[in-house]
Amino acid sequence: MSMTIDRVGPIDPIQPGNKPEAAKRVNRSRGVDSISISSEAQERAELLRAQQLAAAAPEIRAERIAELKEKINDPSYMNDGVLNATAERLIDSLFG
Repeated sequence: MSMTIDRVGPIDPIQPGNKPEAAKRVNRSRGVDSISISSEAQERAELLRAQQLAAAAPEIRAERIAELKEKINDPSYMNDGVLNATAERLIDSLFG
């Protein structure tokens, strides 16, 4: 005796599948991932970085500042050698 099952309940085991179309839709939707950062977020990040640099900076020594102000106001202290050395130190600290 031979038996053939065409259907099992309301489910038809032989249905045309839409899987190839679904795969095409997924492939079409793939693209390059990207991210954009708002100008407000960039400004806040810069502010945070400035705060971190300020927190990491050494303490201000009032006596050293007073000493340097006195030297700067002394006309004999300000000469080409001092100016050049100061300029070189500034450039090195800014541009490494």
